[in-house]
Amino acid sequence: MEHIYRVAEWFVSINGEGTRAGELAVFIRLCGCNLRCSYCDTLWAGSMEAPHTEMTAEEIRHVILETGVRNVTLTGGEPLLHPGAKELLQCLLQDDALRVEIETNGSVPIAEFADGPVRPVFTLDYKLPGSGMEEKMCLPENLPCLRKQDCIKFVAGSMEDLQRAAGLIRAYDLCSLCHVYFSPVFGKIEPADMVEFMKQENLNGVRLQLQLHKFIWDPNKRGV
Repeated sequence: MEHIYRVAEWFVSINGEGTRAGELAVFIRLCGCNLRCSYCDTLWAGSMEAPHTEMTAEEIRHVILETGVRNVTLTGGEPLLHPGAKELLQCLLQDDALRVEIETNGSVPIAEFADGPVRPVFTLDYKLPGSGMEEKMCLPENLPCLRKQDCIKFVAGSMEDLQRAAGLIRAYDLCSLCHVYFSPVFGKIEPADMVEFMKQENLNGVRLQLQLHKFIWDPNKRGV
């Protein structure tokens, strides 16, 4: 049976974060999320009933190829919860011209999506205490699936969040597994204070990243 995907929006912009920050990318945002983070900036797409366009995997692939842009970011919501997520990834990964990244919220086991010879790049969030969702995380289960090209992202809104993140980075030696990023909750913590924390804690291998799209455009603007 061919899966139908509920696509909340698709657009071309720059990657605002991650290893390809600043590069053009096609964003495919799927509806539906199992979390409700305190700082969520895509709450409007959190329901499977959010306004959407129904598309097949081949239709999504066609839309992407028409743009001529090589980087693809699947996001949400939580894209890995969407029925047929694995089939969509396989459809996109069959094209050698595309570099596929998937943003996942840290609450979904990724093993079944990472077990093929060709796999996407994973950007895996870890929800810190300030999010209100930390109890939903399954970090230990996902660690064996991560590769050097993948990312773990800690979105912090307070010093408590940063201290928790530093503890996890050390406990699991995360910087030896993949890229590790700190990102501020926009408007909640000063990036300069995050840098001071990184200096005090001697966090070698951790990178501070700012969400570029929120500085270039209005922080609440969609489709960028």
